Amino acid sequence: MKSRKSYVNFRKDNLPDLQLEKLPRSFYLRPTITVAKDLLGKYLVRKYNNQLLTGKIVEVEAYLGEKDPASHAFRGQTKRNEVMFWEGGHLYVYFTYGMHYCCNVVTEEKGKGRAILLRAIEPVKNIEAMQNFRNIDITKNMINLTNGPAKVCQAFMLGREENGTDLCGDKIWIGTTTRLTSHDSHLISGKDIISSPRVGITNGSKHKWRFYIKENPWVSKK
Repeated sequence: MKSRKSYVNFRKDNLPDLQLEKLPRSFYLRPTITVAKDLLGKYLVRKYNNQLLTGKIVEVEAYLGEKDPASHAFRGQTKRNEVMFWEGGHLYVYFTYGMHYCCNVVTEEKGKGRAILLRAIEPVKNIEAMQNFRNIDITKNMINLTNGPAKVCQAFMLGREENGTDLCGDKIWIGTTTRLTSHDSHLISGKDIISSPRVGITNGSKHKWRFYIKENPWVSKK
């Protein structure tokens, strides 16, 4: 396990030569809880202005459609949540509190209404661009860059136009490393994953459907 210092003591891009393999559609069509855990350690990649904004997924929350009173899909399909009912492997982006966007990975087969919120990401590549998009100074606190769902969307320039993006396409995707490195997703095992109740909800709060990488400092809430 890396120490806290080894995670945060860098300003330039970490692993600039990182080689990633895009996840196939079949990855997303599995049960939502399984996909949520398996997303930890994978890499979100966003192509923007000829740059590949890249970060490791370190915290997620699962939302299980009609079975889950905290889910946007609990009462069925609407115009707002339509993308949640698409086939797994699409990006569901919604606007909340009149000021922020949050992004989710749609899972399982078409019509299920299930998705996984990306709560926090460890930035890896084109970090300075992320800082500019967030319009903050991370000199003293780099953790603040992407340690929350709204921050992730700001840093990766994800908004209304990205709602419905196919994660098997070339604009936004999720990948896994093609060779073993100290940041390799294959090193994330069951003992490295913590489960807890989801953040900021009342209905469905008993379910421990929030998952995060143990001791990773970018996790939004311990």
